[in-house]
Amino acid sequence: MCNRAIRWGLTFGLLFIAYLIYAPGLHGNFLFDDFANLPALGASGMVDTWPTFWRYVTSGEADPTGRPLALLSFLIDANNWPADPYPFKRTNLLLHLLNGSLLAWLLHRLGRLLPITSAGENSPTQPPGSRAARRIDMAALLAAAFWLLHPLFVSTTLYVVQREAMLPATCAMLGLLLWLDGRERLQSGHWRVGACLLLLGVGGFGLLGVLAKANGLLLPIYILLIEYLLLRPRQPVLETPLVDFTAVRVYRRVLLWGVWLPATLVIGYLLLRGWYGVTQGIGPLRAWTLGQRLLTEPRILLDYLRLLWLPQPFTSGLFNDQIQVSTSLWSPATTLPSLLGIFGLLALAWYLRKSLPAVALAIMFFFAGQLMESSTLALELYYEHRNYVPAMLLFWPLALWLCGIPQTGRVHTSNHMPAYSRSALRMPANLPALKPVMAILLLIALGWMTHANAYLWGDTHDQSLLWARLNPDSPRAQASAAQEEMSNGQPQQAIARLLPLLQRQPDQVQIAFNLLGARCMMGSVSDEDIAGAETALSTARDPGGLLVGWSDRAIGIANSGSCRGFDLAMLQHLLDRGMTNPYFSAGRRQDILHIRGSIALSQRRGDEALKDFNAALDQDIRISAALDQAAELGAAGYPQLGLQHLEHYDSNRAAEATPAIGMPRIHAWVLQCQHYWPKELARLRATLTEDAAHQASST
Repeated sequence: MCNRAIRWGLTFGLLFIAYLIYAPGLHGNFLFDDFANLPALGASGMVDTWPTFWRYVTSGEADPTGRPLALLSFLIDANNWPADPYPFKRTNLLLHLLNGSLLAWLLHRLGRLLPITSAGENSPTQPPGSRAARRIDMAALLAAAFWLLHPLFVSTTLYVVQREAMLPATCAMLGLLLWLDGRERLQSGHWRVGACLLLLGVGGFGLLGVLAKANGLLLPIYILLIEYLLLRPRQPVLETPLVDFTAVRVYRRVLLWGVWLPATLVIGYLLLRGWYGVTQGIGPLRAWTLGQRLLTEPRILLDYLRLLWLPQPFTSGLFNDQIQVSTSLWSPATTLPSLLGIFGLLALAWYLRKSLPAVALAIMFFFAGQLMESSTLALELYYEHRNYVPAMLLFWPLALWLCGIPQTGRVHTSNHMPAYSRSALRMPANLPALKPVMAILLLIALGWMTHANAYLWGDTHDQSLLWARLNPDSPRAQASAAQEEMSNGQPQQAIARLLPLLQRQPDQVQIAFNLLGARCMMGSVSDEDIAGAETALSTARDPGGLLVGWSDRAIGIANSGSCRGFDLAMLQHLLDRGMTNPYFSAGRRQDILHIRGSIALSQRRGDEALKDFNAALDQDIRISAALDQAAELGAAGYPQLGLQHLEHYDSNRAAEATPAIGMPRIHAWVLQCQHYWPKELARLRATLTEDAAHQASST
């Protein structure tokens, strides 16, 4: 009882200290992808009724599932947009602390299964209260502390949208804990309860993990690694005397259909995507091929491991778009050594699977956790948050060593340590006494680095400038820093920052547009600036929502006449160049045509605006786009043209694309059941009709 109280006291003390370390970062602002995901909270009104609730939780577009569990969790913090970032960041931190607690409990359970050989204590499982058991518990807490306080995970914990990466970790650990408990119930003869726990672990929490993010699909692979590296060699269910035939059959079926089958499907899907990506290409969105991605990722994985084992207070953060792509095994020169290094680590894990199972499990768990986001899916190359789940077991072997737990591959019945084990564990006489000091110093160092990083996350201005210094070739980092400088009235610094980068990377729209903004703060733009923007817009891959976000400010500046050389004619010409971009999708061309219509409206040329809006709608026929553009026509004083735009949609609505399989189709079904779009269409049409009648009577 005393040992348990101490363990709980240490755990709560660790969580309290971790909260204090992270606290300065809670006062930071929303960043980057937060603005692409969180506005869904108010997209169809305040989420305070069941209809708006169902519209919101089914509105996700990331992954086929739409990540509804992550969307649901955001309602803890706000039900409308815009919102205060503090509650979101606080919830993220509390979730991180919960994950640290679950990790300590999981390692406690796994540690009791390790083959420990120490003087007088030789057992495949350590009884509670034994000296080895106490050390195992301390190692579990220490490993969880290393993970919890690691500075690399500040960018996951304090980046609100990355709750999507944290929730799968919660689900994975709960699923693994239930799997372990279910196995124990089977071994003790309670096969019904055991089967329910096994199914709930792999099925229930596996499904919840997938509903948070697609890498929740990796839970069956985690279970297989723990099963075959740690559990079966020490606690084989099929050889336990209390296990009857029914329990054996249940266990085999759950393992086959609930674990092996989904794990095989995941691996098969990744291989299939790799085959299609290599043979058919991945489209114009990325500037690299899938083959180049597969050559680049080993370098990135080793860089992840470098940051995990050689932590530093400040890293590149969110902006990693400057990564050099590997074009062959020799370019850059680190490509082949990195690839060999990955194979070497996997071979080492296989070699150590019997002698040092904790080390083997930690290595294989890390690479299994990277399968979804660092292999054949054409995602962006590098993100720190991808290490959140894979690194969960990575520090466990270090913690076991620091807690003085020698491991051997076999369990010996002799009370004397075998000769090869003694020789393997020879160390300086004073080293065991230094281990507690080493553990404390490591925790202090990690805590200090994490606190420094969290403090930076609480200051958006300093954060942007530091990330720009750490990522000199990152367009995102430099654009973010330039925006901070412009907001502080320092356009000269922004120009000096952006101009050299645009010369090196002429296809970067965000650099070109921010350079125009900085020049306009100085009073004028030059022909070279405009030419640079034209080149960027005609050669860029995909600027995403940047075009629409920038256009409102650009039209306002052009209409004001405050910036010499920056007028509506220049904007029109710039957009015309964008229409020639071969990489732009129908959605980007729709954005350009929509902006052209907005420019025409600002010049009181309603007929031209209607023509551009109709052309924009034809690029990608969607009722939401039709309503937005018709409303814009009405708000500009052209309600009759707004009605004509709705008629154009009615005549072409048969060509509207069917939503993709998955959450988009479910969302469309929800809207259909609520008659949402017919109601919105009727409401807007009635408003435009009334405005048109009032306009006619006034005339």
